[in-house]
Amino acid sequence: MADLFDTGGIAEGGHRPLADRLRPQTLAEVIGQKQVLGPEAPLTVMLEAGTLGSIIFWGPPGVGKTTIARLLAHETDLYFVQISAIFSGVPELRKVFDAAKQRRRTGQGTLLFVDEIHRFNKAQQDSFLPHMEDGTILLVGATTENPSFELNRAVLSRAQVLVLERLSDDDLEDLLHRSETELGRTLPLDEDARAALRNMADGDGRAALNLVEQVMSWRSEKTLDTNALKTRLMKRAAQYDKSGDGHYNLISALHKSVRGSDPDAALYWYARMLEAGEDPRYLARRITRMAVEDISLADPQAQAHCVQAWETYERLGSPEGELAIAQALVYLALAPKSNAVYNAYKAARRAAKETGSLMPPKHILNAPTSLMKDQGYGAGYAYDHDAEDGFSGQDYFPDDMDRVQFYAPVERGFERDLKKRVDYFAKLRAKRNA
Repeated sequence: MADLFDTGGIAEGGHRPLADRLRPQTLAEVIGQKQVLGPEAPLTVMLEAGTLGSIIFWGPPGVGKTTIARLLAHETDLYFVQISAIFSGVPELRKVFDAAKQRRRTGQGTLLFVDEIHRFNKAQQDSFLPHMEDGTILLVGATTENPSFELNRAVLSRAQVLVLERLSDDDLEDLLHRSETELGRTLPLDEDARAALRNMADGDGRAALNLVEQVMSWRSEKTLDTNALKTRLMKRAAQYDKSGDGHYNLISALHKSVRGSDPDAALYWYARMLEAGEDPRYLARRITRMAVEDISLADPQAQAHCVQAWETYERLGSPEGELAIAQALVYLALAPKSNAVYNAYKAARRAAKETGSLMPPKHILNAPTSLMKDQGYGAGYAYDHDAEDGFSGQDYFPDDMDRVQFYAPVERGFERDLKKRVDYFAKLRAKRNA
């Protein structure tokens, strides 16, 4: 059987990277991704039914997006065209669509694979729609970013999003075995070093194969241990884009670890973001938000700890300043939690939108002029300091609006004391208005 990738322009006998030599020739040879290629998985079901439609592959680099797209074209006898949104614009798209129309006239369909499809703007994404609808192309897009945020709704409504996952440790070991079979020799690594190599790949199959090529090129006469391997190889940088999906995934994990009162997990995700190059100022701002949103008055000191840590970082800088933020993070994780003020604030905003034209009751309005006094402004106002217990119990809501309790403190931390005060004033109010 002819190699599906001979058309890549690599002359027979010339050097081919290991990643290219090991490209699967059938879908059954693809390592990992059983969630989309298994017996009852979406791609298998579509191919067996002959109903393959447009697809968006969403996943990190090096997990097989391009390979699977090529194999789908082979399985369905479609002409494979690959473009990258990074290097293509409107003129290139027109040429692709025109060529696809010509092939369609001769009975040949086209599978158009668009790498980094999220980098196309709205107008460019919209240009695919008529050609997808009339069958000129079957679109297979690949993206490392969340399609919900990066792709037009119109494109998403015409395509199925399939999630491709990082290769597991077992998947990477399978890849190492295939590499050894292809190269005809065993990696000169002991078991711990072999595991370290898989760890360096960080779930990226392409990165794993590149690392294997480097190790095999050493022609080592002895088996290398982990220290020898790490001396010769640099660990692959973790996937992280400060404006992309990885950024939002990690900050979400950090926030939820704090909310879940887990200081160890919080420190881990904090460290992950720092190792990936995140700005500590951003993290200081976000943990201050956590104090306001998730701890609030259950521990009024939490916000102060965050602001002080932020200020300490600005004075000390890196790397010492990150420790102050870490201390605040641990404090937040172990602090009592309450979102009572957060919920009360949102409820008050909703009520304000619904009743935004209602005037305050006249008894709490100032009356600087005689006309305003004649209109009843300030009449009947009870000065709380003169009242029994320093509490008048008057209604401060608009006359045409029932009293609403927005703030319901929880039985945790300092809010336990605040709840006693809320209940105390409620009883007094009921007594005064009885």
